[in-house]
Amino acid sequence: MRSPAEQVAYLRKGAVQLIEEAELLAKLERSAGTGRPLVVKVGFDPSAPDIHLGHTVLMRKMKHFQDLGHQVVFLIGDFTGMIGDPTGKSKTRPQLTRDEVLANAETYKRQAFKLLDPKRTQVRFNSEWLGALGADGFIRLAGKYTVARMLERDDFERRYKAGEPIGVHEFLYPLAQGYDSVFLHADVELGGTDQTFNLLVGRRLMREYEMEPQVILTTPLLEGLDGVEKMSKSLGNYVAVEDPPAEMFGKLMSIPDTLMWKYWDLLTDAPPEEIRAMRAGVEAGDRHPRRVKADLAVRIVTDFHGLDAANEAEAEFDRVFRGRENPTEIEEIALACRPGKVYVPALLVELGLAKSKGESRRLIEGGGLSIDGERVLDVNAEIDAGAPRSILIKAGKRRFLKASFR
Repeated sequence: MRSPAEQVAYLRKGAVQLIEEAELLAKLERSAGTGRPLVVKVGFDPSAPDIHLGHTVLMRKMKHFQDLGHQVVFLIGDFTGMIGDPTGKSKTRPQLTRDEVLANAETYKRQAFKLLDPKRTQVRFNSEWLGALGADGFIRLAGKYTVARMLERDDFERRYKAGEPIGVHEFLYPLAQGYDSVFLHADVELGGTDQTFNLLVGRRLMREYEMEPQVILTTPLLEGLDGVEKMSKSLGNYVAVEDPPAEMFGKLMSIPDTLMWKYWDLLTDAPPEEIRAMRAGVEAGDRHPRRVKADLAVRIVTDFHGLDAANEAEAEFDRVFRGRENPTEIEEIALACRPGKVYVPALLVELGLAKSKGESRRLIEGGGLSIDGERVLDVNAEIDAGAPRSILIKAGKRRFLKASFR
């Protein structure tokens, strides 16, 4: 059993802010004395159904609290999700319907339990208490915070100064999130660094309700595969937790070497001293960065698919990308034969290998397209599509597809 001080040190791994550390230590000491676990609240507004590794940074910290015996409340913001979190937005965010929120929430739960222990996770929906507040309750809640304080938030301040619209309902979002903490009697709230303002509102509201304020622990935002932009599905630089093992492994092997240390820190439970030793070994030339990155990929794939699947994914990666062989399983798409020839950039769009003919041409110009093992270098290339035949297309480093004309 870790002491309270050891628990604080364990929970600090991968954290950015801890407000306040002395308060967390006091709460942990009280918990050890009374046997009452801390209530650790984490809110998720299911604005999209898919979870990627960037989301799991926060979920892994939830798991760490679970490992220490504390109670994690996985809070589905079905009520706040219909308001729409304006954090980081330069304009008003579209509001979701209740059906959209609930459908996304079910998908979130399924994916989150790949990391979290469902038996030690309390799932709550904040419509349970926010819906019951009613108009008079929200008016009383709004009376506990000022517009001046609300405009201290960076995105609100920028929009206000630029003369851009701010919906009144957007001010309700941080208040509603803060009231969640009041209702749940949260000891700790976790969130990304972009949620710091909202988390602080929770602390202030708890004081307004004459409650001991929650401790705040924030985690960093994770860069995507490009090593530059925040991991995002819209940017295409993400790894989904439900990606197949081989695809997940291949994506992780594509990250810049400099980024893998952050991934080790935020996406694994490897102790800091182990990560420091690996890094020192690479910098001294005693360990090859590719081996360290492969070990990282195995660990992450194991978390979501199991060790056997991770080992198979590594073997497949080595066979295809080091041995330059074709994958054992290749997706096949059937196409109708057509007279004459087919313009290759248009074919890539038809097969879903590129979003536009312009993107297809850039792929070809970069040397990233091969057909039947031959690299295609002519952006005006055409292939015969008038008779039944199958062709093997390799687009980029990891995408293989068989197109069969019938």
